[in-house]
Amino acid sequence: MTLPVAELEQMTAPTRVAWAVREYGAGLTFACSFGAEDMVVLDLLLGADPAASVFLLDTGRLHQETYDLIQRTRERYGRVFTVYVPHTEALQSLLDADGPNGFYRSRDARLACCRVRKVEPLARALAGKAAWLTGLRREQAVTRGALPVIERDDTHGGIAKINPLADWRNEDVWTYIHDHDLPYNALHERDFPSIGCAPCTRAVQPGEDARAGRWWWEAPEHKECGLHLKG
Repeated sequence: MTLPVAELEQMTAPTRVAWAVREYGAGLTFACSFGAEDMVVLDLLLGADPAASVFLLDTGRLHQETYDLIQRTRERYGRVFTVYVPHTEALQSLLDADGPNGFYRSRDARLACCRVRKVEPLARALAGKAAWLTGLRREQAVTRGALPVIERDDTHGGIAKINPLADWRNEDVWTYIHDHDLPYNALHERDFPSIGCAPCTRAVQPGEDARAGRWWWEAPEHKECGLHLKG
C-alpha cells in the first residue's frame, strides 16, 4: 500500500478528512476519545459525512465529565456512537491479579490494564476496516514529535492511520472549538489538556507538556497506552 504522505502533508486538516472520506468510504472509522482534538476531528468528519463510522472506547473508568460530554455530543449531532468495552473475563482476570489500582505498582501492570481496557477493544473496533482517523498532534508529547499525517498501521493489519491534525498547534485546536461553538470536556478548564481514565490523569503544572498529567508517575518517553505504538 502506497500512501500519499507528501500530498496530504500539504493539505489543510478539513481537506485531509474529506480526502479520507472519499478514499475509504465505509471502510473509514474514527476512534473518538472526546478530547479537544477529537472534537475537532469529529466535527470535520461529520461535516464531510454525517453517517460516518465513529466509535469510543469505554474503559469503565472514565471521568464523569467525559460521560457528560459524550451525551452532549450525541445530542448536538443527533448521532449514536458505537461503544466498545473490555471483555468481562479479561477484566475479571486483571482485577483478580492486580486489584483495582494495580497499575500504580509497575509499568507492566499499567500496560496490562491498558491492554484489557483499551488496546483489545480497539482491535475489535478496527477489525475489517481499511483506515482510521485520530486526533493525534506532534506537539502533544515527545513520543509524537515525528508523527506523520498518514501512516501504515501494522499493529492492525496494515490499514491506513490518518492524523489530520498532526501539524496543528494547541491554539489552532481551541480557535476551531470556539469559532464553531463545539462542546468540550469541562476538565480542560481545570488544567487537564489530555484526558484519559480518571485514576491515571491529573492536572498539568505550568511548563509541562500536554500529556504530563497522563501516568504522571512514569518517565515521559513511556507515556503511551498502546493504542498508538508501532507494530
